[in-house]
Amino acid sequence: MAGGGAIGGHSQAAARRLALAGKGGWAGLLHNGRVFAIAIFASLGGLLYGYNQGVFSSVLTMYSFDQRMASAVDNPGTKGWLVSILELGAWFGVLNTGYICDRLSRKWTIFCAVVVFCIGVVVQTCAYQPSSIYGGRFITGMGVGSLSMAVPLYNAELAPPEVRGSLVALQQLAITFGIMVSFWIDYGTNYIGGTGSTQSEAAWRLPLALQLVPALILGSGILFMPYSPRWLISKGRDDEALVVLSHARRLAPNHELVQIEYLEIRAQVIFEKEISQEMFPQYQSGSFRDDLLLGIHSYWSLVANRVILRRTAVGTITMFFQQWTGVNAILYYAPSIFASLGLTGNTVGLLATGVVGIVMWLATIPAVIWVDDLGRKPVLISGAFLMGACHIIIAILTALYQSDWGAHVAAGWAACALVWVFAAGFGYSWGPCAWIIVAEVYPLSIRGKGMSIAASSNWMNNFIVGQVTPTMMTNITYGTFLFFGIFSLLGGVYIWFFVPETKGLTLEEIDEAFGDTSGTAVKDQERQAAIASRIGLDALIEGRGSGSSDFLDQEKKVDNV
Repeated sequence: MAGGGAIGGHSQAAARRLALAGKGGWAGLLHNGRVFAIAIFASLGGLLYGYNQGVFSSVLTMYSFDQRMASAVDNPGTKGWLVSILELGAWFGVLNTGYICDRLSRKWTIFCAVVVFCIGVVVQTCAYQPSSIYGGRFITGMGVGSLSMAVPLYNAELAPPEVRGSLVALQQLAITFGIMVSFWIDYGTNYIGGTGSTQSEAAWRLPLALQLVPALILGSGILFMPYSPRWLISKGRDDEALVVLSHARRLAPNHELVQIEYLEIRAQVIFEKEISQEMFPQYQSGSFRDDLLLGIHSYWSLVANRVILRRTAVGTITMFFQQWTGVNAILYYAPSIFASLGLTGNTVGLLATGVVGIVMWLATIPAVIWVDDLGRKPVLISGAFLMGACHIIIAILTALYQSDWGAHVAAGWAACALVWVFAAGFGYSWGPCAWIIVAEVYPLSIRGKGMSIAASSNWMNNFIVGQVTPTMMTNITYGTFLFFGIFSLLGGVYIWFFVPETKGLTLEEIDEAFGDTSGTAVKDQERQAAIASRIGLDALIEGRGSGSSDFLDQEKKVDNV
């Protein structure tokens, strides 16, 4: 079968690239100094995102912040907006980032997002009334939402394929590390001037201002980074892309490994253009109007086709359940939650919040190392049931003892310990694995748009959770934990019955799992293979795949390319 032979040739190219590349994973990150620098750069984006997620929870409970912003903090409704408006801004930022990345490049999108982020941080840090916090957090949200999409995209396109999985893992570790750091910085700055009426406003202004440090490093560092080779090729700047790939690999531009990666990227770019031309030939002029209509119709195609709609639903609903586990209710309002569980004193609440950050970060480490061995569904289902059990037991303890925690100290600490167990449950399961399964359910031709819809679902539900949690805690108290517990269990049931296990499945098997009798993923692979053959990738492998030791010996270092 001709298609099968083409696919075999394309797979042969990938196998050849892996054989030439040598070490992959964590070892590969350390093997190449430039790749390691890219990894560190990726970590900055994750650190910034994580720090931003965690820093405001403890600021909300600081005495001097409460005195300055009392009109917003003391009302559950306005308190919810004070927190969640950042997520609304992030949702808006995510929606616009895809188009800006394609137009301006990933590099300049990151730079612009950092500028927007820093403006928002400065407005918050200098705030003397709630309106400045609202405005500053919305602007900061636009920046962090854009960065949460643009930085991983840029790093994935710049890094060699054999270490991309480790980059994703490193990004998740950096996010949880940023959350942990923010909690402990808040704990330390809470003592500036004292923890009561003498507390200085620097106690909350300083941790907000410290967001500028990783942001400025990221923004200045990106100026010295190259353009994404994939973006360069999409703009017809092939020679520049080849130089970037050569520089990252520290190999000559005509080295076989560099040439294989270059041709694989070219094949991918051509593939996406052909898909677009085939589906929407009327919107190919490149004008703003046609680009806008092309984007609208491309996204509409995700719901117009019943089979694709099911894949889109899996991505969107998985992100829905990730947020309704209540994880960001814990992260945003942890000190308040610990106070509701009987911990007296703001300092003790901040200390307990710091433990949440440590536990979540530590739990993420085994997940990113062993998820490929365990599979996605077992990890997600076990995490959902563990988190659900924690929520429900906390609800029972709160219902029984909230009227007099002082007489039931052990029960209060048990509830706090269950919050920490919950954080561990999320850290090893829905934190990293939800994103993995979302990436794997889409065929190549719609993966980018599908992921953006999932990210949009994530931020919008994040916003809603942040908005309603203070009101829920005030009005239904222990019912808040019961509510999140039920949704956590429902998330586990949804994954169990409606989401196929994607670990180790072939493209044909993924199509079958979603009832795709037309074989969308297989057709995508066949088209890619035909393009690879047409642009000379197969010929490169056949010409150099055997007896090429003389070529491999010329692994010239090109540090000055």
